[in-house]
Amino acid sequence: MSSSLEAARQGFAQLDFDPAARARALAALEPWLTEERFAAYRPQLERLVEKGAFETLFDAFWQVIPFGTGGRRGPVGIGTNRFNPWTLLTSVQGHAETLKETYPGEDVRVVVAFDVRRYEDKRGVYDPALPNPLLGTSSADFAAQAAGVYAANGIRVLVLDPNGGDYMSTPELSLAIRRNGAHGGLNVSASHNHPDDNGGKFYNRHGGQDVPPDDELLARRVEGIVEVQRIPFEEGLADGLIELVGPEENEHYLAVNRRLALAPDARGGRIVYTPLHGTGSATVGRLLRAEGFDVRAVPAQEPFDGGFPAVKFLAPNPEVPSCYDRAEAIADECDADIILATDPDADRIGLEVRRPDGSWRFVTGNEILFLVTRYVLDRRRALGQLPENAFVLKTIVTSSLVTTIARSYGCKVVPDLLVGFKYMADILAHLEDRGAWRELRASPESFVIGVEESHGLLMTPAVRDKDAAGPALALAELNATLAAEGRTMLDELDALYARFGYMANRLFTTVMTGAAGLDRIRSIQASLRADPPTEVAGRRVVAFRDLADEEGPLGPIRSGTDAAARNILEVVLDDDARLAIRPSGTEPKNKIYVEVPGATPTADLTREELDAERTRCEDAAEELGRAFERLTLARVGIELTPAASRVSNLLGLDEKVHFGTVFLPSLKRALEDGSVDLDAFVDDALESYGGEPRELVAEGVAAWLAADAGLAPADASRVRELFGLGGVPAA
Repeated sequence: MSSSLEAARQGFAQLDFDPAARARALAALEPWLTEERFAAYRPQLERLVEKGAFETLFDAFWQVIPFGTGGRRGPVGIGTNRFNPWTLLTSVQGHAETLKETYPGEDVRVVVAFDVRRYEDKRGVYDPALPNPLLGTSSADFAAQAAGVYAANGIRVLVLDPNGGDYMSTPELSLAIRRNGAHGGLNVSASHNHPDDNGGKFYNRHGGQDVPPDDELLARRVEGIVEVQRIPFEEGLADGLIELVGPEENEHYLAVNRRLALAPDARGGRIVYTPLHGTGSATVGRLLRAEGFDVRAVPAQEPFDGGFPAVKFLAPNPEVPSCYDRAEAIADECDADIILATDPDADRIGLEVRRPDGSWRFVTGNEILFLVTRYVLDRRRALGQLPENAFVLKTIVTSSLVTTIARSYGCKVVPDLLVGFKYMADILAHLEDRGAWRELRASPESFVIGVEESHGLLMTPAVRDKDAAGPALALAELNATLAAEGRTMLDELDALYARFGYMANRLFTTVMTGAAGLDRIRSIQASLRADPPTEVAGRRVVAFRDLADEEGPLGPIRSGTDAAARNILEVVLDDDARLAIRPSGTEPKNKIYVEVPGATPTADLTREELDAERTRCEDAAEELGRAFERLTLARVGIELTPAASRVSNLLGLDEKVHFGTVFLPSLKRALEDGSVDLDAFVDDALESYGGEPRELVAEGVAAWLAADAGLAPADASRVRELFGLGGVPAA
C-alpha cells in the first residue's frame, strides 16, 4: 500500500497541474489506499497505479465532486471526484441534518426517486479481471442506500420498491413531494448523460430545488460531513421509517397532465414515441395512449435499461438527432406524422416531423418552444382560459422570439432567468407564499408556460421541474389539428415566422473533460472577462454583458453557487445578433448560444422571401458560432483544423485535436503507403473515441475531402467508402 502511494506521488509530480492540486489529490487518495472502509476499492486503485494511469487517478481525487445544480452528478467510479456511495451518502447525510434543523419538532418526510441507470464501466476505466464493488450498481441501489441514511436520521422516506422494476421520473418526484406534503426529496439520476454517469439531485418542500443563497447552505453542510449514519433498507421498512409507494403516484401524475388537454376532439394522426429506454414509457407513453392517440412504440428502445443499448453513441438525449434513427425506421413503416422522444428521466421532450419529401426533420429545442407556446396561448385564449395576469417564464439563453410570441397574447414575461428550472420553481413558490416575485404580481394559477432552450418546458404550476408530458400532449394535439387542416408542423413554423419574424438560434458545444478541461473552461471565461472581443466574424461588438458583474442588474453575488450560475457572458453585435457563452452545470462542456434575428416581416411575406431570410439568418448563425468557437479556444492556445471542428460534438476537445492533427495526417500516410490494412488502421486509431467512431467523425472527414485533402481520386474514393460518405465528391 505504501509503495502504491509513493508511486502515485511520483506519478502526480510529472503531471502539468498546480502543485497544490497535486498535493490535494495525493492527500485524498491516501485513505482510499490505506483505510479499511475503502478496502474493497483498493485492488482497482493499485492496478491504476501499476499501469501508470496517473491522469485518471489525479482526476478522480483532485477535488470532491462539486455539489452544484442542486446535487452531485458525474462519472460513477472510485475516488472523491466520482459518483459512488461515499459521495452520494455524505450528501444525503448533509441533507438530512439540514432538514431536521430547518423543521425542528416536525415529522420530517422525503420522497426518494430513481431512474433506470446501472453502472457497467462502458468507458473501460477499470480492470475487468479484478473485483469492482461498483460494477452493476443501479440507481435503485443508490436510492436504497440513501433511504437508509434518511431513516437512520429519523426522517421518514417514501420510495418505490427498489426491486420492483418500476421507476419515478423527475417531474413525478416533484409532484409527489407536493402531494404528500413532504419536506424535500432526492432523485438518483443523471438524466441524459452517458450510462456510466449518475447523480443525486435534492429537492425542497415546494417540489423544486433551492436557489442561491439557500443552495449554498446545503452545499457547505455537505462539504463538512465526515461520518454517515445509516441503517439497512430492510430495517427501515421494518421500523416504519421507510414506506413503499405504489402506482397511485403515477396515476395522480397522469391525471394532472390529462387536465392540460386543450383540444380533446383532436386525436387524429399517428405518433411514434420512444422513451430511449427511460422512465417516459410510464409517463408520456401512458398519457398519450390514455388520451386516445395512435402511438406506436420503438420496441428496441422500450424496455427500461440504463445501459441504453439501442441508442446510438449511448447518448439518450432528445437534443441529439442521432438518437432518433430507430424511431425513424418505425415511423416509416407505419407512416407516422411525428416522432416524440424523451430522455431517461422524462423531463425533456424531442420532436421530429416529416418533410414533404418523406424524410425526417429534427426540430430544435427553441422551435419546439415556439410551437408549444403559440399553441397553448392560442387555444387557451380561444377557450377563455387565459388567466388574468397570465405570465410566461424563460431563461436568458432561450430564444427571444418566445418573448415576442407571449407578449403578443398580452402575457407578462420574465425573459432573463438564469439557466435551470429551479429559478422558475422559485418564482412559483414566491407567488404561492407571498403573491409576488420582484415586480410580478400574480398567483401560481396565472402561470401559463415556462421554457428553456434545452428541450425543457413546464405547463402546470402543480409540478416544479421541467416535464415532458405536458408538451408531448400539446404537440400531439397540434399535430392532429394541423393534419385535419391539411397542414404540418413545418407549415405552422413558417406561419409563425411570417407573423413574428424569423429567428435563427444555434447551439455550439465543446466537451472538455477532467481537471485539464475544467481549467480550460475557467480560463476561457476569465480571458473573455479580462479582454472582451471587439468583433466576431467581422461584426462589431456593441455590448458586452457579464452576468457576474455585481454592478449589473443582478446585483451582488450571494453565494458560490450564485457565482457559478451567473457565469454567463453575453455579446451583442452591431446587427442585433447575440452570442452567449456559459459552462454547463451538469456536464463537462462549454456552451455557445447564437441568435440572429431576421428583418421584421409582414403577414404577406412570400415563400421565396421567407426562404431567403431563413438562409441568410441560418448562414450568419453558423458563421458566428464557428468564429466565436475559434476565438474562445484560441484563448487557451487551441486551434482546431476546419475538419476537426466538424466532427460530432459528442467527442471531447482532445479527440477533436487528435483527429485534426494526428489522425488525418496518419490516414493520408497510410493511403500513400498502399500496404496498410485501412479498416484495421482506422479502427485502431479511433478506438479511444468510443462506440461507432467512424460515424462520429464522418462529417469531419467529409470536410477534409471537400477542402482538398491532396488525395489521389482512388484514395479519396476509398476514404468515402471507409466512412460511409457515399456521394461526397472527391476534392
